[in-house]
Amino acid sequence: MKAVILLSGGLDSTVCMSVANNKGYELYPISFNYHQRHKIELESAKKVANFYNVKHHLIIDTNMDAIGGSALTDKNIDVPCGNIERKDIPVTYVPARNLIFLSYALGYAEAIGADTIFIGVNSLDYSGYPDCRPEFIQLFQNLADYSTKASIQDKKHIKIETPLLRLTKKEIVLLGTELMAPLQYTHSCYNGKEKACGICDSCKLRLRGFEEAGVNDPIEYINR
Repeated sequence: MKAVILLSGGLDSTVCMSVANNKGYELYPISFNYHQRHKIELESAKKVANFYNVKHHLIIDTNMDAIGGSALTDKNIDVPCGNIERKDIPVTYVPARNLIFLSYALGYAEAIGADTIFIGVNSLDYSGYPDCRPEFIQLFQNLADYSTKASIQDKKHIKIETPLLRLTKKEIVLLGTELMAPLQYTHSCYNGKEKACGICDSCKLRLRGFEEAGVNDPIEYINR
């Protein structure tokens, strides 16, 4: 029983991988060098993959900085200080990122004969990205059911699993702790320094989650 896991090296994707592992899947993580602002998350993804002793960790190179339009791919756009109460979509949104990543994951799943794709999207404690919503996942599932040889000829359903979709950050931290996920290797900061900044959206959401869970965040911060 094989599963492809979208593994960024962040908190959510790592906990998502721990869920897949707990369900007994053979893990096939897929990560992306999309020419993001920093590569620290990729190093974290490698550490997480090694922790689970995976045999195959696929890293795809795709230059989304050529598209631009995001503070995570364009160094001319500053990463803003965090405002986790905002309602608008922040400049850290990367246009169509999850659509592109899931498309690669779907092709990979079909190639290796996996019947499940795990992605750690979350629609509660998150930065308001449109490609983290339940509606997006359902529509991609519909697309997946009509876009592969596996689904059309072999009648094989490749399911998109989103175990964190309706969890708060507190609940994600507690789940990761329960499953003994290697949270010490994760990196969530948008600024990409050796120590997390502690003030961007992602850091603030993460810190609040750990605080509400009553769990010590094992990574280092510049501001905490």
